[in-house]
Amino acid sequence: MTATVVETTTVLTAARQATARAVDHLLARQDKEGWWKGDLETNVTMDAEDLLLRQFLGIQNPGTTAAAARHIRSQQRPDGTWATFHGGPPDLSATVEAYVALRLAGDEPDAPHLAAAAAWVREAGGIAASRVFTRIWLALFGWWSWDDLPELPPELIYLPKWAPLNIYDFGCWARQTIVPLTIVSAKRPVRPAPFALDELHTDPRRPNPPRPLAPATTWDGAFQRLDRALHSYRKVAVRPLRRAAIRSCARWIIERQENDGCWGGIQPPAVYSVIALHLLGYDLEHPVLRAGLASLDRFAVWREDENGERVRMVEACQSPVWDTCLATIALADAGLPDDHPALVRAADWMLDEQVYKPGDWSVRRPELRPGGWAFEFHNDNYPDIDDTAEVVLALRRVSHPDPQRVERAIQRGAEWNLGMQSSNGAWGAFDADNVSPFPNKLPFCDFGEVIDPPSADVTAHVVEMLVALGERGDPRTQRGIDWLLAEQEPNGAWFGRWGTNYLYGTGSVVPALVLAGIPTTHASIRRAVSWLESVQNEDGGWGEDQRSYRERAWVGRGESTASQTAWALLALLAAGERESECVRRGIAWLVETQRPDGGWDEPYFTGTGFPWDFSINYHLYRMVFPITALGRYIHAQPFGAERQGA
Repeated sequence: MTATVVETTTVLTAARQATARAVDHLLARQDKEGWWKGDLETNVTMDAEDLLLRQFLGIQNPGTTAAAARHIRSQQRPDGTWATFHGGPPDLSATVEAYVALRLAGDEPDAPHLAAAAAWVREAGGIAASRVFTRIWLALFGWWSWDDLPELPPELIYLPKWAPLNIYDFGCWARQTIVPLTIVSAKRPVRPAPFALDELHTDPRRPNPPRPLAPATTWDGAFQRLDRALHSYRKVAVRPLRRAAIRSCARWIIERQENDGCWGGIQPPAVYSVIALHLLGYDLEHPVLRAGLASLDRFAVWREDENGERVRMVEACQSPVWDTCLATIALADAGLPDDHPALVRAADWMLDEQVYKPGDWSVRRPELRPGGWAFEFHNDNYPDIDDTAEVVLALRRVSHPDPQRVERAIQRGAEWNLGMQSSNGAWGAFDADNVSPFPNKLPFCDFGEVIDPPSADVTAHVVEMLVALGERGDPRTQRGIDWLLAEQEPNGAWFGRWGTNYLYGTGSVVPALVLAGIPTTHASIRRAVSWLESVQNEDGGWGEDQRSYRERAWVGRGESTASQTAWALLALLAAGERESECVRRGIAWLVETQRPDGGWDEPYFTGTGFPWDFSINYHLYRMVFPITALGRYIHAQPFGAERQGA
């Protein structure tokens, strides 16, 4: 719909029409089993590492390699580099990994696209300046020395749970990766390299120039010296103890393999677990490895490019539970009857996905009864607090033929979430009190978050869930509310840990606080409104670039996107700003940018895996959040009136 159409009708009428188109579009995307899942797009390191894994295991497939190479080439920028998010700056590690993958696919180093990439890599410091994970992949083929990587002893598995740097001090995604990597680090495998990579070094004769030690009185210096000590320990490690530690790590890995063969429902732990077990003698036909490799194949998204050739993109993860609960909430907010067959099918599927077995979270909460939901199709070991809160909110919006079953699931999920509250009154994503300061200091941990502290967005969703269940007066709910109020930034926004960034945090927190009884006239709410008004783009939308995680100048700034515009609108609508010019312009932007099929285009990455380091484009965000915002604008009931418990 064009701006002219909006000008000749009321915004409300246009919003109703846009919502109807969007609802039809979303309903058409539901799987017959009841779930929704959009593509989860990250960056080409997923595709590059998949090809490196196949090369390492000797299971290359010409069709797969060619299709992956087409995708990798399609993401290269004019300057020869690769970024980790749409429109972002060049990334050295991504460029190195993409370059190596294309060499494996048969591209020649003197081809213009690779020559440009290699020249940029050298200018950026060469392989030596890339992150540890990139150099681990290169070490597997002798392109980097194992001696020049941080040491990860498998004896780490024996550190007691109270000791610093025990595996449960790491976030679940990190511990699942670190445990198999301790085996890889101990074995130090090297497969014959099919070519040299001298062109990626600033000086091939000295590929790893010495780096100065930081002062011993600093954390960096202390951990550098610890790493040196671990390298020395490797030479004198008691062999029976090391063998026992490796066996314990292998057992830990196998115990955490999911029914679908994956580990934690995410690609990196699965890749390293396959490598680790293979190094211990598990052949590729062993049921554990066969299932693991099959699970990795399910992360592949196949499509045709403009030339009709097959292209293969690897997802880092899949998000059906998250997508389904958000889609259910969106459709309910848009006015779909609560007993609509699509919503009932979605509820049935979500009910079947509830996790009833203990996972790693029970290390810190051994007495807590399971009952959460995970993010993926299969991930019983790592349900998460955010999904659980949103699933509960979604189930409450559905009139199900078995209401007692729904109520039992809701109460058990809420009980589990309450039991996962951290000691400061807030909630993290997967664990309680996962706040040790030490893991991030390790030389190995130079990429992304490795701990899981409480965040404003997750805490807001839990508070919203608790209030909707009638638990506003519970002291634990109040502690969460107090924590949120204390976490507001001076500019009026809230930090977004799992979405980009302050728009996501603010769009999550303001609705929760208002639902919890904080008046819309409260100073915190007014500061949030003022901030949102101040960062609205001239076109009426909102956007925030991933660079906001590193550079204050980008906070609240970026090209307008459908999902981020919706987050801003959700906060403003909750704050009582429905009739404001700011909201009218935001709604008009959503209407004007909608595609004829009812969807929105959104090439920008508005999801967050690790702030700055790992960005995500959830392809369904461009649907579910605009529908939610449009629905709440259209119906204009007092916010939360239909969501609160008795």
